[in-house]
Amino acid sequence: MLPLQGQVRNYAWGSPTAIPELLGRTPTGDPQAEYWLGAHPLAPSLIDGQPLDSVLRQHPDWVQPSCRRVFGDRFPVLMKLLAADRPLSLQAHPDRAQAEAGFAREEAARLDLDSPERTYKDDWPKPELLIALTEFDGLCGFREPAQTVELFRALGVADALTSVISPLWQRKGATALAQVFLDILTLDDPDLVARVVQAARARLRDSGALGDFAQTAVELDAHYPRHPSILAALLLNRIHLEPGQGLFLPPRTMHSYLRGVGVEVMATSDNVLRGGLTTKHIDVDELIHVVSFQPSTIAPVPTQDEAGFIHYLTEAPEFSVWRGELSHSRLPLPATGSCRLALVIDGEAELRSELSSLELGLGQAALIPAGEAVDAIGSATIFVSAPGV
Repeated sequence: MLPLQGQVRNYAWGSPTAIPELLGRTPTGDPQAEYWLGAHPLAPSLIDGQPLDSVLRQHPDWVQPSCRRVFGDRFPVLMKLLAADRPLSLQAHPDRAQAEAGFAREEAARLDLDSPERTYKDDWPKPELLIALTEFDGLCGFREPAQTVELFRALGVADALTSVISPLWQRKGATALAQVFLDILTLDDPDLVARVVQAARARLRDSGALGDFAQTAVELDAHYPRHPSILAALLLNRIHLEPGQGLFLPPRTMHSYLRGVGVEVMATSDNVLRGGLTTKHIDVDELIHVVSFQPSTIAPVPTQDEAGFIHYLTEAPEFSVWRGELSHSRLPLPATGSCRLALVIDGEAELRSELSSLELGLGQAALIPAGEAVDAIGSATIFVSAPGV
């Protein structure tokens, strides 16, 4: 096993303090949004000063054969610390077939990778799992249209919005949601949005779905005043996570993180299709093609205990994730047959194997090659991620 050094990513929606605290560092004053651990070519982690993607190409035996058969020489796991002080854009990510076709199309068109018109930076899907370290709020997937109509009616603004939301009661399911969402993207009526937000302020003290609905409108208006895509965001389910709970985002799922700190694990991809709450390029035609507008209900990811580690159960082949709570105890790290990333986010742990040992303190991480059986000893919270195949 070897110590692994990640890279901080500064985005405007990040927190100036949360990630430095998790890493045991002094804040710089900049909004630090993410800390990357993995082999993503944009910001690969370092082992002895060498980029992880290069190191793994030099040591292919560190990655299990099943992973190499499925994913080639790209290590599929990207683990992050994520700290959101303000809402992210509405966004979705393609599935594998969509990513391969879209990337090939834009490569053939010779679009520069840094072009603002570029949608596909690679040919990979991007499923995501977010595990809350603090209370965490987000939007994920589309609510049943009839429920959304009732929420607008409860705010007293359904009549004013008739020209926008009428398909929600005239049509059904995904067809209605797609039409309304895409119509909102071309809406130019900030006064109408302001009326919805004003009505929402009057219902902030309500409990349950209506209170959450009102809170979403008011919170988004604080960052995107009178922006039409606030109405698009109100079509989505709102979910609240307590620390330790996880949210899985399959490809094609429209979502936004609103606020909170968590560990995020995803496929090694940079494909993002934005759908609102942004000044960046929105590719409407591709959005129609990629996003699933099928209504859904959202719940935290199911888990199961595996020898003292909590396994977050998702359908993603690119990654698996476990959380261990060491209390002056000794636990075997899961997935011995896989190449793993291990990250301590609280306390101190010693990793021991027959080959070596490694002390990990707050915010420190390790790469563990496939086949190396490792025990964790100490008092710490430790996250482990590995390929899901």
